[in-house]
Amino acid sequence: MESYLVAAASAVWLGVMTSISPCPLATNIAAISYIGNRIGSPMMVFLSGLFYMLGRILVYMVLGIFLVTSLLSIPDVSFFLQENMNKFLGPILILVGIFLLGFITFNLSGIGISEKIQKRLAGYGIWGAGVLGMLFALAFCPISAALFFGSLIPLSIKHNSNFLMPLLYGAGTALPVILFALLVSLSTRMVSIFFNKITQFELWARRITGIIFILVGLYLTLVYIFNIPL
Repeated sequence: MESYLVAAASAVWLGVMTSISPCPLATNIAAISYIGNRIGSPMMVFLSGLFYMLGRILVYMVLGIFLVTSLLSIPDVSFFLQENMNKFLGPILILVGIFLLGFITFNLSGIGISEKIQKRLAGYGIWGAGVLGMLFALAFCPISAALFFGSLIPLSIKHNSNFLMPLLYGAGTALPVILFALLVSLSTRMVSIFFNKITQFELWARRITGIIFILVGLYLTLVYIFNIPL
């Protein structure tokens, strides 16, 4: 039970890290600001941010449920993963941790959303904001892809959680987004201040998370691959 609670908290933290990593952070603020500039009412700006957030959550949940369910629905694959996930998880966490620390990089092109499409969706109000959230959620950046595919999916498989872990991850991505929407509805200047603060926080949070991933990965590797009791 304690292990599952740690995994659940990790899923939320991975979602937060995804949302405040440089590319998604800039995308979230740009999208909500874009919508906010076209809606006069602060309450409607906040609701648009809420629907944008729900759109992102929906995509992450559907992707997570589909990937985890697909892998676990095949008996032989499910049994193999359940038996050996700790062996895979160690090296995976080490690689993701090294990537988060910036020692290795890779290029990943997401979906480009043209200004014309953004303008059209913004015209549909809160429903358009929801669709925009879904589209931007599919535009994976390197860090968000590493956190989602390299950390959340293995974590969900390890704990046989095809719904709760993706849900908590989506909720984690939603926390900063809804705050952005609230700030945009109140003051553009507050967004600028918050952006600078959270950018500094993200840098240190990413480094600390990377170090923790490497340490946990080394522990799992030594215990489950090299059978060294610790």
